[in-house]
Amino acid sequence: MFTPSYIKHGRLLVRHAEKLLRYRKDVLSEATISELKLHIEKVRKTLRDRDKKAVETESEQLHALYTKHMPTPKDAAWRENVEVILVAIVVAIGIRSYFLQPFKIPTGSMQPTLNGIIGHPSAEPAPNTLRRIAEFFVLGRNYIDVVSAEDDTIREIVQKKFGFFFTFSQVRCERQTFLVYASPETLAQDFKVQVSRHYRKGETIARGAVDTGDQVFVDKFSYNFVKPHRGDVFVFRTDNIFGIRSDPETGAPFFIKRLAAVPGDTLRVNPPLLYVNGKVAEGFGFKRVMDAKDGYRGYSNPSSAAYLNTPEATFRLPEHNYFAMGDNSYNSSDSRYWGPVPEENLVGRGLFVYWPFTRHWGLIR
Repeated sequence: MFTPSYIKHGRLLVRHAEKLLRYRKDVLSEATISELKLHIEKVRKTLRDRDKKAVETESEQLHALYTKHMPTPKDAAWRENVEVILVAIVVAIGIRSYFLQPFKIPTGSMQPTLNGIIGHPSAEPAPNTLRRIAEFFVLGRNYIDVVSAEDDTIREIVQKKFGFFFTFSQVRCERQTFLVYASPETLAQDFKVQVSRHYRKGETIARGAVDTGDQVFVDKFSYNFVKPHRGDVFVFRTDNIFGIRSDPETGAPFFIKRLAAVPGDTLRVNPPLLYVNGKVAEGFGFKRVMDAKDGYRGYSNPSSAAYLNTPEATFRLPEHNYFAMGDNSYNSSDSRYWGPVPEENLVGRGLFVYWPFTRHWGLIR
């Protein structure tokens, strides 16, 4: 800390010169090796004497000799850029593996807290290109316009994934095929595109806007040190959870829900209220759902569910298990249907919506 900069520079130069001797002594001539050793000793002597002017003079001579026999490779700039990119990739992988991981909300089970993919059918044509670009970057909105080129019938709709964020549908008809930037579920639910439906030539199959699901960062770090809290919005793997099918291309899906109960809790639902251990659930997230305002409808007792399917039904969480419920309780496949989430399946806490820039942007509550 208190060493003069010319001393540090001289010592560093000596180390580099000695390294050059060790690595290239088999290709350097005896005269060059002797000359390098001589200049190294001269720099060392001036360093011991702490003669600034002499150190700088001898260092310049050693540096010139070092550079002469260790020229900069022609591809140094290219190699440096590659190294920077590789380091950035390694850092990104490390952050994704241990700290923050991006996820996309695919369904509407957490609406209106978090948006899944939403289709907006329209008879109007798409806006101009500039507006479409702006809406994509701000709202995550894409436009689709699928028109049948001839009289035809839809034979099947197949999901196609490209990378993590891009889900398309291949609409296969008897005579034509369309690739649409929307999931099969969105086409079916929002645009009413169904297998076996017949379309005449020039008839619109699907037209309108598709808003991408919220993109969130998940905190994978904190659950290593603190227990999950009741009320957290959390992400978990669905491996080995009976009743949840794995995707043949990407494996078991990740789900995001609200953590309704921790090990030892007893749950009951009496619409619109959720009871935990005999008391109305506390916390901002639960209260917002139970108030049944601003798009929320409260908690429900689905008759087809395996758990909490009547106001009298209760369920006590076993050890090392957690109960997941969607804020969109009337339209959420959650632990009421397929049971609690094993502790080993937990990934982390939903932390931040980073895109699109709608009212959901920011910390998740």
